[in-house]
Amino acid sequence: MSNVINDHPHVAPTTREKVLRAIAEVGYRPNHTARSLRSGKTGAIGLAVPELSLNYFAELADEVITVAEDMGVVVLIEQTGGDRDRELEALAGARRQMTDGLLFSPLGLGNDDAALLNVGFPLVLLGERIFDGPVDHVTMENVDAARAATSYLLDRGRRRIAVVGAHEGEVIGSAGLRLEGYRAELECRGLPYDERLIVDAGPWHRLHGAEAMRQLLDRGVDFDAVFAFNDELALGALRVLREREIDVPGAVAIIGFDDIDEAQYSLPSLTTIDPGRREIARLAVERLLWRIDGEQGNPERREIRSSYRVVERESA
Repeated sequence: MSNVINDHPHVAPTTREKVLRAIAEVGYRPNHTARSLRSGKTGAIGLAVPELSLNYFAELADEVITVAEDMGVVVLIEQTGGDRDRELEALAGARRQMTDGLLFSPLGLGNDDAALLNVGFPLVLLGERIFDGPVDHVTMENVDAARAATSYLLDRGRRRIAVVGAHEGEVIGSAGLRLEGYRAELECRGLPYDERLIVDAGPWHRLHGAEAMRQLLDRGVDFDAVFAFNDELALGALRVLREREIDVPGAVAIIGFDDIDEAQYSLPSLTTIDPGRREIARLAVERLLWRIDGEQGNPERREIRSSYRVVERESA
């Protein structure tokens, strides 16, 4: 029976079917605790993200769970709120004994904290807060993808592209990298960078996208397009434009970033950047399991970047 439960390949199909039928009839459930004691593994991995109320992280978690299930492991999810102390707890807390490794997406920690990632268990870093650290890192092409978003709007005749979602002074991080891509594409096209078109948005929620758009409109700054640094901001901005009876995309085109599921169902539907969320989930889980399966001591550290694409819909 153990060969069937552990999915060993050298079991005749008829034998496997009989054993599975017997298991179902008696209601047998394997003792995972005993199994973990024998193997030294829990069969679970952790995923620590800033907040599941942001659709990107909720959908990333869903993708990670799907990939992990296909690979025979379960996922325990922690929400850190982007708080530094809670992120440190995720790295060092007692919950780590419940998992074989961790996928870690920090927001409170920064590049100066890279040494804190020297931990005694398999760890794969996600996101854009820490680069060149001591662990494997799966991230997205923020700069190039932001250039693609800006280029998409410019190719459609837009010349005054407002930015929603900047973080003043940020260089390392999603906002800083996406602003870098925006500026690089303007420079490549010989267009000026206008600070009046850049609006900070604090947290990247719909509320803050709406507030940023009201600020931009109330300033009286002329613009014909908006690049929102995530889809949540874009949806908030879109709401305010509709409230002010500004035609989208006629008068103002909007492009977002993340390709969350909701982007398909807004009115108009949201043109956006798909940063490769599914690929990120697959690459991260595969790399973590590679570490868990005996490569924890391997000195090779890789930064793996996902592919991206522009998803054309109705808003731009």
